[in-house]
Amino acid sequence: MSTPRLEVDLEAVRHNARHLVDALAPRGIRVVAVTKAVVAWDRVATALIEAGVAGLGDSRIESLGSLRSTGITTPLTLVRSPMLSQVDAVVRSADVSLNTESVVLEALSAAASRLNQLHSVVVMVELGDLREGVDAVDVVSVARFVRSLPGLSLAGIGTNLACQNGVVPDQAKMDELSGLAEEVEAACGHKLSTVSGGNSASLGWALATDDVGRIDELRLGEAILLGVDPLDRRPIAGLRGDAFRVVAEVIEVATKPTRPWGQLAQTAFGEPRPAHQAAATRRQAILALGRQDVDPAGLTPPAGMSVLGASSDHLVVDLGDHDLAVGDEVTFAPDYSALLRASTSRFVAKVDRASTFPAPHQGPEGSPSSATPQPATTAVTRRSMAPTVRAAEAGSPLTRTEKTT
Repeated sequence: MSTPRLEVDLEAVRHNARHLVDALAPRGIRVVAVTKAVVAWDRVATALIEAGVAGLGDSRIESLGSLRSTGITTPLTLVRSPMLSQVDAVVRSADVSLNTESVVLEALSAAASRLNQLHSVVVMVELGDLREGVDAVDVVSVARFVRSLPGLSLAGIGTNLACQNGVVPDQAKMDELSGLAEEVEAACGHKLSTVSGGNSASLGWALATDDVGRIDELRLGEAILLGVDPLDRRPIAGLRGDAFRVVAEVIEVATKPTRPWGQLAQTAFGEPRPAHQAAATRRQAILALGRQDVDPAGLTPPAGMSVLGASSDHLVVDLGDHDLAVGDEVTFAPDYSALLRASTSRFVAKVDRASTFPAPHQGPEGSPSSATPQPATTAVTRRSMAPTVRAAEAGSPLTRTEKTT
């Protein structure tokens, strides 16, 4: 099988999406599943739809166009402010877009009128994270402006937190957004169908609060795809953490000194050089995987192995006790950054794999018995004809396959 590759367990994706849809529905909150970390991979999108999400979102209109071309009829949302150069494509491929700029709104209006379509708009409000959003004092005037433009429909307002500066979506922030929704409705005489309370970072608040206010939508990506809370990257109760794996092939194995020699300058990417270690040797391997394919800092290797460094097309690992040969494969668990880059690289094959573990055991009334996701099967796979043995690493979310000795 081709390497490097990104493997997906679609049942894990379905499980996570379904679990969150079911948990949020009684609170009056629907889920828009964000596909940007997998570049709108059609099989993942289908799994999300099968799980019952209300819509799909992506930051690239090209990705939404690709989804639309597959025949998907689920509502599609552009979750990044539209570019002026792409307004026609936005109207054609997205049902909804998140907006802040009047000049873009005018262009969307012209495109929608020209194409004889009605395009829905969510006005984004700045609540402190300092990425996109109009000032709270201007949201009513912007909403009125949207209402005045032909071809556009004011769907609602929304916010984004915890991305640029890590501002936590707490009760005070969500209460402010709810209050602004009511101000807009009173000023415009128009009932909002959408009050979008943010991304996966808002999930903890949504599941714990006694008062969701007017929040009726969350845009969830990382929580569904990786089963973790973006605020601290801890596992979310009841979700699986084994949906994605990155697999790379070994191209060199050698015993080398722990210390480089010669005059030292910057590394290939200008990073600080590793701290000097005690003079010794170690068994290391080079994998055909690099920064052009993945974020090396976002890879978790099999237990006992560690990542030493990476350039554009080489990943160097300390093998520890692992016995590897050229041609063997190593499987890593990716974080969000590594998943995003692996999905984007044309050099990484995308592969659907069978589910390896059942869904987490559910306690009484469907409550999860543990906050720990099912373990990802992270492996070392031998290409030789030698017999293999498979053993779970105690206390580790990783499993390896190694040559017997």
